[in-house]
Amino acid sequence: MDESRTGYADTSFSNGYEFTQGTGYQLPEYPFVEPAELRTGEGHHPIVIVGAGLAGLTLACALAKYGVPAVVLDEDNTVGVKGASSRGICYTQKSLEIFHRLGVYERIARKGIQWSVGRTFAGADEVYSFDLKQQSAYNLSTQPPFINIQQFYIEGYLVERIQELGGVELRWQNRVKSFRQQDDGAVLEITTPAGDYTLRADHVVDASGSRSPFREWCGAAVTAKKGDDRWCIADVRFSKHPPVERHTWIEAPFNENRAVWQHLMGDDVWRIDYQMAPDCDPHEVSREEVVRERLARQFGADCEVEIVWVGPYAYRSECVDAMRHGRLFFIGDAAKVVSPFGARGGNTGIADADNLGWKLAAVLKGRAPAKLLDSFHEERHEAAVQNVLVTNRTARFLRPADGAERLFRTAALSLARQHPFARQLVNTGRMAIANPYTRSSVCDRTGGQSVQNVSFQWSDGTPGVVNDLLDWADGRLLLLVFGDPGREGLARVRQLVQAAPLRCVQVLGAGQKPGALEHVRDPEGHLQGACHVFGHAWALVRPDAYVACTGESIDSHIVHAVAQALGAAEEEA
Repeated sequence: MDESRTGYADTSFSNGYEFTQGTGYQLPEYPFVEPAELRTGEGHHPIVIVGAGLAGLTLACALAKYGVPAVVLDEDNTVGVKGASSRGICYTQKSLEIFHRLGVYERIARKGIQWSVGRTFAGADEVYSFDLKQQSAYNLSTQPPFINIQQFYIEGYLVERIQELGGVELRWQNRVKSFRQQDDGAVLEITTPAGDYTLRADHVVDASGSRSPFREWCGAAVTAKKGDDRWCIADVRFSKHPPVERHTWIEAPFNENRAVWQHLMGDDVWRIDYQMAPDCDPHEVSREEVVRERLARQFGADCEVEIVWVGPYAYRSECVDAMRHGRLFFIGDAAKVVSPFGARGGNTGIADADNLGWKLAAVLKGRAPAKLLDSFHEERHEAAVQNVLVTNRTARFLRPADGAERLFRTAALSLARQHPFARQLVNTGRMAIANPYTRSSVCDRTGGQSVQNVSFQWSDGTPGVVNDLLDWADGRLLLLVFGDPGREGLARVRQLVQAAPLRCVQVLGAGQKPGALEHVRDPEGHLQGACHVFGHAWALVRPDAYVACTGESIDSHIVHAVAQALGAAEEEA
């Protein structure tokens, strides 16, 4: 490779990964294939995704599932980060439901570790605990509250699924050098080991991560806050086997009374996060002998330890002020960076991709006007701002400033040791749930809530889940009519289905007679509960398993709801 000719160089370390230690992970490597544009000099694609990380690959897989062509560009030749950590490990129920819809959930479930119980300690005292299976936000879905698995495994599964589905091209070792927008599209200049070329696109999605150059290229404003909190993260195998629970110490006696996290993930590897002094030397705290001393204080000198990976980390929060700039969309860490407390980082990137994917597909297939794409910013920026706020509060609790913040934490821990009411004040991370959309122009005031992937019965009695209905709808809106709306009501629905990108299913309770050919049974009421309605009602569900609108009567309100959900309410009105 002649770097003087192409200007292409291997991907460099970032985020302090240059200080990593340990035996490391074996990551897959994908071959560089010369793009056709190296012969023609220029090409055009409807969608170009920059970055084959968690968010970019989720979007690519969703588009492949919807049958929408796209190109993915990544500057490296692997998933994960070479020589670095497993990065994200905790995947929420909503993310798992998305992966189930995309066809990779079963592999994740086989490799990962399911958990729902979390315990928090201050010194030797347990001051807070939870079991997510007992909470209404989690207890209906066929997916568990959380699975812990190394991020690169999920990314690898997505790559294989994209290749299986076809229609989306993955280009490794393709680095974007510049980006500009024109009236008729966007233009990217790309360098590869074999030369440079130009790509034109109708839409560009930036999933290139927290060091995205697109922010500067498009003049995006960013609200940022950089703290001085420092951590050392260790992925280890050892001979002792703690409970398969999330254990957190706010004041760990084995870590100089600083915080510690402990999680099990795939391959019998434990993730241990140690809070460090704010002025620590990142190289010193991640030296293998120093890490071994730290582990011995926690697990005992007799514990046999294999260090798979260890490295320092510093957390910060960032959020772009607009997640859409013309033909450019920001998703994942390119859009916002949050501290990892409560698993609100990578999971929100997955949700970004799921939200944008169905909207791009609907617009490109002519099912919705381009105005629908404006709602991506409305919905996902609201989620980003909320997640930044929630995680910043946790960060302040874990490392309070001297004065009022420290007094509050001391009082909260003291009360929590004795009184159950005070345990909710202990903040080691408010666990991520599917963010509601309260400001969306395409959701009615009755909508904006996520629908859990609950089970029901098909008309022949066999089991099904919500994702099966969404697959059947194939990117269209899904209207669920609960109970018997009468002959006239069903006739109105049939007319609407013929005129709009919509599928409809009648949902019956035990003993009710069907009035429509497409009907299912909900004997336990789980499907109705998941849609947040009761009795004779209807729910309009989007391809990303969010309710757009609910109502009771089969009337013109449904027509308006469909138009609104597609971004066409003004045109319809």
